[in-house]
Amino acid sequence: MTTLIAPHGGALKELYLPEAEALDARHACGALPSVVLDHRHLCDLELLLDGAFSPLEGFMGEVDYDAVVNGLRLADGTLWPMPIVLDVSEQAAASCSIGQDVVLRDIQGTAFAILTLTDVFRPDKTREALQVYGTLDRAHPGVADLLGRGDVYLGGRLRGVQRPAHYDFTDLRASPREMRAYLADQGWERIVAFQTRNPLHRAHVELTRRAMQATGGKLLLHPVVGRTREGDVDTYTRVRCYRALLSHYPADAVKLSVLPLAMRMAGPREALWHAIIRKNFGANFFIVGRDHAGPGRDASGRPFYEPLAAQALVQAHADELGITVLPFAPMVYSPERQAYVSTDELHAGEAVADISGTELRKHLRDGSPIPEWFTYPDVEAILRQRFPRPVNRGCAVFFTGLSGAGKSTIAQALMAAILENTGRQVSMLDGDEVRRTLSAGLGFSRADRSANILRIAYVASEIVRHGGIAICAPIAPYADDRAAARAMVEAQGDFIEVHVNTSLDVCEARDTKGLYAQARSGALKHFTGISDPYEVPETPDLRLDGAAQTPALLADRIVGLLRERQLIV
Repeated sequence: MTTLIAPHGGALKELYLPEAEALDARHACGALPSVVLDHRHLCDLELLLDGAFSPLEGFMGEVDYDAVVNGLRLADGTLWPMPIVLDVSEQAAASCSIGQDVVLRDIQGTAFAILTLTDVFRPDKTREALQVYGTLDRAHPGVADLLGRGDVYLGGRLRGVQRPAHYDFTDLRASPREMRAYLADQGWERIVAFQTRNPLHRAHVELTRRAMQATGGKLLLHPVVGRTREGDVDTYTRVRCYRALLSHYPADAVKLSVLPLAMRMAGPREALWHAIIRKNFGANFFIVGRDHAGPGRDASGRPFYEPLAAQALVQAHADELGITVLPFAPMVYSPERQAYVSTDELHAGEAVADISGTELRKHLRDGSPIPEWFTYPDVEAILRQRFPRPVNRGCAVFFTGLSGAGKSTIAQALMAAILENTGRQVSMLDGDEVRRTLSAGLGFSRADRSANILRIAYVASEIVRHGGIAICAPIAPYADDRAAARAMVEAQGDFIEVHVNTSLDVCEARDTKGLYAQARSGALKHFTGISDPYEVPETPDLRLDGAAQTPALLADRIVGLLRERQLIV
């Protein structure tokens, strides 16, 4: 008889109603108020409903939220490191009251659950950021996400009325109950879980093999396919790589299953959270690497978390969890031994070879060969399909600058130069035209300006994903909006920021519409460069003075950069 580790808290909390009750509840949903969920909410909801977040029975109320933020525990003392909350806007919260039933829907209107409200509260987000993420730096993706979310939290018990439909990886999706049934059927009792959000290569295979050998266990390869980090390799490519890797393990030793988790990149707390989730899936060993779930470095270049902090926190609670933590040092290649070794096994002065994620992306982008010791040929082939050689890869040329700087004129000259001399498909996203169509109805508040740039970036990223060239010419006055646009586009291809640095005097002199004069008189509010700020790019890919040369000559400089990067021939 196979015996698996008990779920966290002792029981698997599956929150779906029996089918007959769920059918009645779905019929009643039309008469109830609704909350529309975003991607993170939907990921959290799915894992709440199927028991992956056991012992939680809904979105946290204020007492549990405070206990978790302050002390990594629920109010009843159960270990739990991450706030699981449903944030909404003040406007949405105004119609919510304690005891009320609220339907949780996706953007298409599909009802997934009913939330019976026990709490409506306003959190101290500064405290949450400092306690959970250890920083207020918006360069941390978790902090940026937190501070940009709704200011009111809704808490209460959930009743699931319908499972989310997935049309991808259907053979790789398993709830905790389904996974536990599989493990028991296979007779597996010693299960090593490995969390990942990146493609895996030879070093990862060696690390997980060592973990299996050390424990005498089988491997649960459990990659995240919910929300990871902007700029990560897309989910479909990663899962194709994971499938290819299975042939490089012993037969019947690995179970690949995907997890619809929305990561927070919260380092130590996130590592502990990941361990609890895998415990709920039946794993009793968990691999924690250095800087597990870390988001990299802050604005000053310092790591957000110490490299061993995640391992230390999970290890400190291992006995309580009942999970054995497997802390591993990074694996590097030893040319002398022609094998991968742990960094703590190296001899004094021993030469090593390694390829960073940045270096790998460079190999993929410029088409240069990847050393055979780094990855497997079948994995490389999949990555090459996703990241074609530069001349076939999409890119976005993103202009930024003051009104009247010459962005649109140079953009038009650039489009003509590319179309005249290459066979590439080019699309123009001009600032004024976007305002009339894609962003119709948006004003010029800080939030509306950000929404405008996000829409442009989304369309540009889709053009780039399909191998086209997107030329974008908004004002884009804010650095964080430009950074968000870059991250969105670079997940699909190349992003080239061109700052048209024309002086304010020249821009005003060119103004045939009289907008600058209206702004200086106060008749026109929120005008960039006069009554609203323009944050000058610190390190654009190219900086041009729109008054120094003709638009055609300035466009030629951009063409030269595109050729230098092998994006056009």
